[in-house]
Amino acid sequence: MIRLDDVQIFVQTVDAGSFSEAARQLSIAPGLASSAVQRLEKALGARLFMRSTRSMQLSEDGERYLPHARALLGALAQGEQALAQGRGALTGPLRLSVSSDFGRNLLLPWLDDFQHQHPGLSLQLRISDRAADLLRQPLDAAVRYGALADSGLVAMSLAPDNRRALCASPAYLARHGTPSSVEDLRRHNCLRFVWSEQVHERWRFTLPGGERTVSVSGDRVSDDADVVRRWAIAGEGLVYKSRLDIIDDLVNGRLVEVFPHQHCEPAPLHLVCAERVQLTPALAQLRDFLRIRCDAHAARAPVD
Repeated sequence: MIRLDDVQIFVQTVDAGSFSEAARQLSIAPGLASSAVQRLEKALGARLFMRSTRSMQLSEDGERYLPHARALLGALAQGEQALAQGRGALTGPLRLSVSSDFGRNLLLPWLDDFQHQHPGLSLQLRISDRAADLLRQPLDAAVRYGALADSGLVAMSLAPDNRRALCASPAYLARHGTPSSVEDLRRHNCLRFVWSEQVHERWRFTLPGGERTVSVSGDRVSDDADVVRRWAIAGEGLVYKSRLDIIDDLVNGRLVEVFPHQHCEPAPLHLVCAERVQLTPALAQLRDFLRIRCDAHAARAPVD
Protein backbone atom coordinates (compact mmCIF):
# COMPACT_ATOMS: atom_id res chain seq x y z
CA MET A 1 0.00 0.00 0.00
CA ILE A 2 1.43 3.38 -1.06
CA ARG A 3 1.16 6.08 1.59
CA LEU A 4 0.16 9.54 0.40
CA ASP A 5 2.52 11.24 2.83
CA ASP A 6 5.40 9.28 1.28
CA VAL A 7 4.39 10.55 -2.15
CA GLN A 8 4.24 14.10 -0.80
CA ILE A 9 7.72 13.79 0.73
CA PHE A 10 9.06 12.41 -2.57
CA VAL A 11 7.72 15.42 -4.50
CA GLN A 12 8.90 17.83 -1.80
CA THR A 13 12.39 16.30 -1.98
CA VAL A 14 12.49 16.74 -5.76
CA ASP A 15 11.49 20.40 -5.45
CA ALA A 16 13.82 21.10 -2.51
CA GLY A 17 16.81 19.27 -3.99
CA SER A 18 17.72 17.32 -0.85
CA PHE A 19 16.24 15.29 1.98
CA SER A 20 17.48 17.79 4.56
CA GLU A 21 15.85 20.80 2.87
CA ALA A 22 12.60 18.90 2.25
CA ALA A 23 12.56 17.86 5.91
CA ARG A 24 13.14 21.47 6.99
CA GLN A 25 10.24 22.69 4.85
CA LEU A 26 7.96 19.95 6.21
CA SER A 27 9.18 20.37 9.80
CA ILE A 28 10.23 16.73 10.14
CA ALA A 29 13.55 15.00 10.83
CA PRO A 30 15.79 14.40 7.76
CA GLY A 31 15.84 10.69 8.58
CA LEU A 32 12.04 10.55 8.30
CA ALA A 33 12.17 12.08 4.82
CA SER A 34 14.77 9.57 3.65
CA SER A 35 12.83 6.66 5.17
CA ALA A 36 9.61 7.80 3.50
CA VAL A 37 11.21 7.82 0.04
CA GLN A 38 12.82 4.44 0.66
CA ARG A 39 9.42 3.06 1.70
CA LEU A 40 7.87 4.47 -1.49
CA GLU A 41 10.65 2.94 -3.60
CA LYS A 42 10.02 -0.44 -1.99
CA ALA A 43 6.27 -0.18 -2.62
CA LEU A 44 6.84 0.76 -6.27
CA GLY A 45 9.66 -1.67 -6.85
CA ALA A 46 11.72 1.10 -8.42
CA ARG A 47 14.64 3.33 -7.51
CA LEU A 48 13.50 6.95 -7.65
CA PHE A 49 16.79 8.71 -6.88
CA MET A 50 20.41 8.12 -7.81
CA ARG A 51 22.35 8.86 -4.61
CA SER A 52 25.99 9.42 -3.86
CA THR A 53 27.88 10.99 -0.98
CA ARG A 54 27.92 14.34 -2.80
CA SER A 55 24.78 14.49 -4.90
CA MET A 56 21.28 13.20 -5.45
CA GLN A 57 19.28 13.28 -8.65
CA LEU A 58 16.18 11.67 -10.09
CA SER A 59 16.62 8.30 -11.75
CA GLU A 60 14.89 7.47 -15.04
CA ASP A 61 12.13 5.75 -13.06
CA GLY A 62 11.90 8.83 -10.84
CA GLU A 63 11.52 11.07 -13.90
CA ARG A 64 8.71 8.86 -15.17
CA TYR A 65 6.93 8.67 -11.82
CA LEU A 66 7.19 12.37 -10.86
CA PRO A 67 4.34 13.75 -13.06
CA HIS A 68 2.03 11.00 -11.81
CA ALA A 69 2.96 11.76 -8.21
CA ARG A 70 2.16 15.43 -8.79
CA ALA A 71 -1.15 14.48 -10.43
CA LEU A 72 -2.02 12.26 -7.45
CA LEU A 73 -1.39 15.06 -4.96
CA GLY A 74 -3.20 17.52 -7.24
CA ALA A 75 -6.27 15.27 -7.40
CA LEU A 76 -6.28 15.02 -3.62
CA ALA A 77 -6.15 18.81 -3.30
CA GLN A 78 -8.92 19.21 -5.88
CA GLY A 79 -11.11 16.83 -3.92
CA GLU A 80 -10.59 18.86 -0.78
CA GLN A 81 -11.35 22.08 -2.69
CA ALA A 82 -14.52 20.55 -4.17
CA LEU A 83 -15.78 19.74 -0.68
CA ALA A 84 -14.88 23.24 0.48
CA GLN A 85 -16.67 24.75 -2.53
CA GLY A 86 -19.77 22.80 -1.55
CA ARG A 87 -19.59 24.64 1.73
CA GLY A 88 -19.17 27.92 -0.14
CA ALA A 89 -15.43 28.40 0.49
CA LEU A 90 -12.16 28.16 -1.42
CA THR A 91 -9.29 26.60 0.52
CA GLY A 92 -5.78 25.30 0.05
CA PRO A 93 -2.67 26.59 -1.71
CA LEU A 94 -2.76 28.75 -4.83
CA ARG A 95 0.69 28.57 -6.47
CA LEU A 96 1.30 31.07 -9.26
CA SER A 97 4.18 32.20 -11.48
CA VAL A 98 4.03 35.77 -12.84
CA SER A 99 6.30 38.15 -14.75
CA SER A 100 8.16 40.85 -12.84
CA ASP A 101 6.50 44.10 -13.94
CA PHE A 102 2.91 42.87 -14.16
CA GLY A 103 3.36 40.82 -11.00
CA ARG A 104 4.76 43.55 -8.77
CA ASN A 105 2.81 46.56 -9.97
CA LEU A 106 -0.61 45.21 -10.95
CA LEU A 107 -1.18 41.59 -9.95
CA LEU A 108 0.14 41.89 -6.39
CA PRO A 109 -2.59 44.26 -5.12
CA TRP A 110 -5.23 42.39 -7.15
CA LEU A 111 -4.23 39.11 -5.51
CA ASP A 112 -4.45 40.80 -2.11
CA ASP A 113 -8.09 41.62 -2.87
CA PHE A 114 -8.76 38.09 -4.15
CA GLN A 115 -7.26 36.46 -1.07
CA HIS A 116 -9.19 38.79 1.23
CA GLN A 117 -12.36 37.57 -0.50
CA HIS A 118 -11.23 33.95 0.01
CA PRO A 119 -9.25 33.83 3.27
CA GLY A 120 -9.07 30.03 3.16
CA LEU A 121 -6.54 30.25 0.32
CA SER A 122 -2.81 30.36 0.96
CA LEU A 123 -0.91 32.20 -1.77
CA GLN A 124 2.49 31.13 -3.10
CA LEU A 125 3.82 33.61 -5.66
CA ARG A 126 6.90 33.28 -7.88
CA ILE A 127 7.89 36.51 -9.63
CA SER A 128 10.34 35.95 -12.47
CA ASP A 129 10.93 36.79 -16.12
CA ARG A 130 11.86 33.18 -16.81
CA ALA A 131 9.26 30.87 -18.32
CA ALA A 132 7.96 28.51 -15.65
CA ASP A 133 7.89 24.77 -16.36
CA LEU A 134 4.31 23.97 -15.41
CA LEU A 135 4.86 20.24 -15.95
CA ARG A 136 7.77 19.93 -13.53
CA GLN A 137 7.56 22.81 -11.07
CA PRO A 138 5.11 22.82 -8.13
CA LEU A 139 2.77 25.39 -9.69
CA ASP A 140 -0.96 25.56 -10.29
CA ALA A 141 -0.79 28.18 -13.05
CA ALA A 142 1.23 30.98 -14.63
CA VAL A 143 0.20 34.41 -15.90
CA ARG A 144 1.88 34.85 -19.29
CA TYR A 145 1.97 37.37 -22.12
CA GLY A 146 2.04 36.47 -25.80
CA ALA A 147 1.09 33.52 -27.96
CA LEU A 148 1.92 30.17 -26.34
CA ALA A 149 4.37 27.82 -27.99
CA ASP A 150 3.44 24.99 -25.60
CA SER A 151 0.40 23.58 -27.42
CA GLY A 152 -0.28 21.07 -24.65
CA LEU A 153 -0.94 23.80 -22.07
CA VAL A 154 -4.41 25.11 -21.24
CA ALA A 155 -4.58 28.88 -21.80
CA MET A 156 -7.43 30.99 -20.42
CA SER A 157 -7.60 34.47 -21.92
CA LEU A 158 -7.42 37.45 -19.55
CA ALA A 159 -6.70 40.37 -21.92
CA PRO A 160 -6.99 39.15 -25.54
CA ASP A 161 -6.69 42.61 -27.14
CA ASN A 162 -3.62 43.78 -25.25
CA ARG A 163 -0.65 44.92 -27.36
CA ARG A 164 2.82 46.23 -26.73
CA ALA A 165 3.47 49.97 -26.59
CA LEU A 166 6.54 51.85 -27.84
CA CYS A 167 7.18 54.71 -25.47
CA ALA A 168 9.70 56.97 -23.76
CA SER A 169 9.74 59.68 -21.13
CA PRO A 170 9.03 63.30 -22.13
CA ALA A 171 12.61 64.17 -21.09
CA TYR A 172 14.16 61.57 -23.41
CA LEU A 173 12.04 62.71 -26.37
CA ALA A 174 12.93 66.36 -25.67
CA ARG A 175 16.65 65.52 -25.79
CA HIS A 176 16.69 63.03 -28.67
CA GLY A 177 13.56 63.74 -30.70
CA THR A 178 10.55 61.54 -31.40
CA PRO A 179 10.98 58.69 -33.92
CA SER A 180 8.82 59.28 -36.99
CA SER A 181 9.15 55.73 -38.35
CA VAL A 182 10.25 52.30 -37.14
CA GLU A 183 13.51 52.77 -39.07
CA ASP A 184 14.34 55.69 -36.77
CA LEU A 185 14.63 53.22 -33.89
CA ARG A 186 18.07 52.20 -35.15
CA ARG A 187 19.52 55.58 -34.07
CA HIS A 188 17.85 55.60 -30.65
CA ASN A 189 18.88 54.03 -27.36
CA CYS A 190 16.49 51.09 -27.02
CA LEU A 191 16.09 49.49 -23.59
CA ARG A 192 15.92 45.72 -23.87
CA PHE A 193 14.95 42.91 -21.52
CA VAL A 194 15.74 39.21 -21.35
CA TRP A 195 12.94 36.65 -21.42
CA SER A 196 13.96 33.06 -20.69
CA GLU A 197 17.62 33.60 -21.58
CA GLN A 198 16.81 35.44 -24.85
CA VAL A 199 17.26 39.20 -25.34
CA HIS A 200 14.11 40.79 -26.74
CA GLU A 201 15.78 43.00 -29.36
CA ARG A 202 13.77 42.29 -32.52
CA TRP A 203 10.78 44.58 -32.23
CA ARG A 204 7.85 43.70 -34.49
CA PHE A 205 5.22 46.14 -35.81
CA THR A 206 2.09 45.89 -37.97
CA LEU A 207 2.25 48.77 -40.44
CA PRO A 208 -0.12 49.70 -43.30
CA GLY A 209 2.33 48.02 -45.69
CA GLY A 210 2.57 44.82 -43.65
CA GLU A 211 4.66 43.31 -40.86
CA ARG A 212 7.98 44.99 -40.07
CA THR A 213 10.66 43.74 -37.66
CA VAL A 214 13.47 46.06 -36.53
CA SER A 215 16.65 44.91 -34.77
CA VAL A 216 17.36 47.47 -32.06
CA SER A 217 20.33 48.17 -29.81
CA GLY A 218 21.14 50.21 -26.74
CA ASP A 219 23.39 50.56 -23.73
CA ARG A 220 21.13 48.79 -21.19
CA VAL A 221 19.59 45.34 -20.90
CA SER A 222 18.10 43.53 -17.89
CA ASP A 223 16.46 40.22 -17.09
CA ASP A 224 13.86 42.14 -15.05
CA ALA A 225 11.27 43.94 -17.19
CA ASP A 226 10.28 46.16 -14.27
CA VAL A 227 13.84 47.52 -14.21
CA VAL A 228 13.65 48.28 -17.94
CA ARG A 229 10.41 50.21 -17.44
CA ARG A 230 12.03 52.23 -14.64
CA TRP A 231 14.97 53.07 -16.92
CA ALA A 232 12.50 54.41 -19.49
CA ILE A 233 10.76 56.56 -16.88
CA ALA A 234 14.17 57.93 -15.85
CA GLY A 235 14.74 59.10 -19.44
CA GLU A 236 17.36 56.55 -20.46
CA GLY A 237 15.76 55.38 -23.71
CA LEU A 238 12.83 53.85 -25.58
CA VAL A 239 10.98 50.81 -24.23
CA TYR A 240 8.68 48.33 -25.99
CA LYS A 241 6.50 46.39 -23.60
CA SER A 242 2.97 45.40 -22.70
CA ARG A 243 0.59 48.35 -22.65
CA LEU A 244 -1.13 46.91 -19.54
CA ASP A 245 2.14 47.33 -17.65
CA ILE A 246 2.58 51.02 -18.49
CA ILE A 247 -1.00 52.38 -18.43
CA ASP A 248 -0.41 54.14 -15.08
CA ASP A 249 2.77 55.69 -16.50
CA LEU A 250 0.87 56.93 -19.56
CA VAL A 251 -2.01 58.32 -17.51
CA ASN A 252 0.37 60.17 -15.18
CA GLY A 253 2.62 61.48 -17.96
CA ARG A 254 5.72 59.56 -16.92
CA LEU A 255 5.81 57.91 -20.36
CA VAL A 256 4.53 58.96 -23.79
CA GLU A 257 3.49 56.60 -26.59
CA VAL A 258 5.53 57.11 -29.74
CA PHE A 259 3.45 55.12 -32.26
CA PRO A 260 -0.28 54.33 -32.24
CA HIS A 261 -0.60 51.18 -30.15
CA GLN A 262 -2.61 49.35 -32.84
CA HIS A 263 0.61 49.25 -34.91
CA CYS A 264 2.48 47.44 -32.12
CA GLU A 265 2.94 43.73 -31.55
CA PRO A 266 0.02 41.81 -29.98
CA ALA A 267 0.64 40.79 -26.35
CA PRO A 268 -2.44 38.88 -25.17
CA LEU A 269 -2.44 37.92 -21.50
CA HIS A 270 -3.34 34.39 -20.36
CA LEU A 271 -3.76 32.37 -17.21
CA VAL A 272 -2.08 29.07 -18.08
CA CYS A 273 -2.16 25.64 -16.45
CA ALA A 274 -0.65 22.33 -17.49
CA GLU A 275 -3.87 20.44 -18.18
CA ARG A 276 -7.64 20.76 -17.87
CA VAL A 277 -7.85 18.70 -14.67
CA GLN A 278 -5.78 21.39 -12.93
CA LEU A 279 -8.51 23.97 -13.49
CA THR A 280 -9.61 23.96 -9.87
CA PRO A 281 -12.49 26.06 -8.51
CA ALA A 282 -9.89 28.50 -7.15
CA LEU A 283 -8.28 28.94 -10.59
CA ALA A 284 -11.66 29.28 -12.30
CA GLN A 285 -12.68 32.05 -9.91
CA LEU A 286 -9.26 33.70 -10.19
CA ARG A 287 -9.61 33.69 -13.99
CA ASP A 288 -12.96 35.48 -13.83
CA PHE A 289 -11.65 37.92 -11.21
CA LEU A 290 -8.56 38.81 -13.26
CA ARG A 291 -10.57 39.27 -16.46
CA ILE A 292 -12.66 41.93 -14.74
CA ARG A 293 -9.58 43.67 -13.30
CA CYS A 294 -7.74 43.62 -16.64
CA ASP A 295 -10.76 45.06 -18.47
CA ALA A 296 -11.13 47.86 -15.93
CA HIS A 297 -7.42 48.66 -16.02
CA ALA A 298 -7.27 48.67 -19.85
CA ALA A 299 -10.23 51.08 -19.95
CA ARG A 300 -8.05 53.69 -18.18
CA ALA A 301 -5.57 53.83 -21.07
CA PRO A 302 -5.34 57.04 -23.13
CA VAL A 303 -7.04 56.89 -26.52
CA ASP A 304 -4.79 57.31 -29.57
